[in-house]
Amino acid sequence: MQIGLFAPTANPFSTPEWLHALGTHAEERGYHSIWVPEHVVLFDDYASSYPYAPDGRIPAPPGSGMLEPFTTLAFLAACTSTVRLGTGICLLPQRNPVYTAKEVANLDWLSGGRVDFGIGVGWLREEFEVVNVPWPNRGRRTDDYVEVCKALWCEDPSSYEGTYYTLPSCHMHPKPVQDPHPPLHFGGESDAALARVARVGQGWYSFNRLPHEVAEGMARLEEALAVRGRSRADVRVTVCPYFNGLTPEMVEAYHEAGVDEVTALFFAMTPEDVPAAFDDLQPCLDRLAAISDRQAG
Repeated sequence: MQIGLFAPTANPFSTPEWLHALGTHAEERGYHSIWVPEHVVLFDDYASSYPYAPDGRIPAPPGSGMLEPFTTLAFLAACTSTVRLGTGICLLPQRNPVYTAKEVANLDWLSGGRVDFGIGVGWLREEFEVVNVPWPNRGRRTDDYVEVCKALWCEDPSSYEGTYYTLPSCHMHPKPVQDPHPPLHFGGESDAALARVARVGQGWYSFNRLPHEVAEGMARLEEALAVRGRSRADVRVTVCPYFNGLTPEMVEAYHEAGVDEVTALFFAMTPEDVPAAFDDLQPCLDRLAAISDRQAG
């Protein structure tokens, strides 16, 4: 198992200095990955329900907003050389798939092949309305957009004919460094999300799931994989405990549950606070090292 970071890159604290400190310290301490979220706009009032909070409200104070994920990860790519860079999660169905494919390929090219492309269908209907994208059938739209991306990454010339997008024959370069393309990690806890993982994914990114809840999700994932003639070994399972702060005991429990990677919520208000936040998480890395030593012995 490996440990990564989920960094809620929101203003005003996510300054260039903060991001640089995050990237350099993550690499020095041996973290496997950094994942960043996406919302292009937020709202004072909205009818949609945020699925990861009991009150259905996203925990974003007034006047805050999230940095754009691909430019943020490109900044982090320049601060690092080994840490993997993930979108957790890119809202693909509300984006133009050609531009998104280009951004993913560009980031993979500039980072030397370190991108994990995390994809979600979205929960905030009001955001879809702002970017003038239909809310209904967003799951099927996601499926089409994934195929557009794969065509642009893996074919030359590239083309695709689908229900929600037609890509005329064209050329997109550079192609991603990773072959055949950056791993596709799908977020979501629904049966539809797990079916999408089983159909085209290399990873499942589960959010706000505690160790004792992993077995239920894993069983549903294995069932979906079996329908597609695939096995658990084909898919990397990443779990973010979110506001349930990661502890060494949880690291042990996630490992025993068969999780491939845990992404700890990373929170520091200023660049000067970053080292202390890493110090707080160090016992989790130490526990993982002890597990590895125990297995090796």
